[in-house]
Amino acid sequence: MPYQRVLLKLSGEALGDPQTGHGLDTDAVKRVAAQVAHVASLGVQVALVCGGGNILRGAQFSELGTNRASADYMGMLGTVINGVALSEAIEAAGAPTRLMTALEIREVAEPFVRRRALRHLERGRVVILGGGTGNPFFTTDTAAALRASELSCEVLLKATKVDGVYTADPKLDPSAERLPRLTYMQVLERGLKVMDGTAITLCMERGLRILVFDLFREGNIERAIRGENLGTLIQA
Repeated sequence: MPYQRVLLKLSGEALGDPQTGHGLDTDAVKRVAAQVAHVASLGVQVALVCGGGNILRGAQFSELGTNRASADYMGMLGTVINGVALSEAIEAAGAPTRLMTALEIREVAEPFVRRRALRHLERGRVVILGGGTGNPFFTTDTAAALRASELSCEVLLKATKVDGVYTADPKLDPSAERLPRLTYMQVLERGLKVMDGTAITLCMERGLRILVFDLFREGNIERAIRGENLGTLIQA
């Protein structure tokens, strides 16, 4: 395997209703869990960060009048709900897990401690990281870049609904072209909506590769880890 330790970033919508992206859809959770458990069975160390947009987006909720910091904490709790669902589903699919959170919720999960997370990975457990960074105003993309850096992951796998980064939205512009390779600076300069600027900058500073690929094609997580040519690779 080209990659031995990876961080998988999922959107909350990947676990939601296939039509709306809202709530938790049992079949969607099981499909993702089966792919993750299979990859873990191959001996790859997997850390996982999931967004909470299927439950609540702090930035959007704050537009209704809620204080932004409070709205972001609500979003962080949404990621913990998703983390519990993923933990149960991945274990049911045959892989041991540990849910760790940036917010301390000891009855639900372990608090995130870097050395403890590394020990879990080395023992073959899928480490699910909830609660974002634990701070408001930061996205779960930034949390993924931060945790991947802390845990010395070799690549950040950004799983999406499309098969890579395009010159425009392929759903709106049929002439949009997929970009198989990009540099961090090209993403920032072109304003490509891959991850937020803070996450891209952190990956650039750490030299952390980002692979953007289609989650919904069966087996793509394994293909990504095997280094097959798919999606868009972002690197120096």
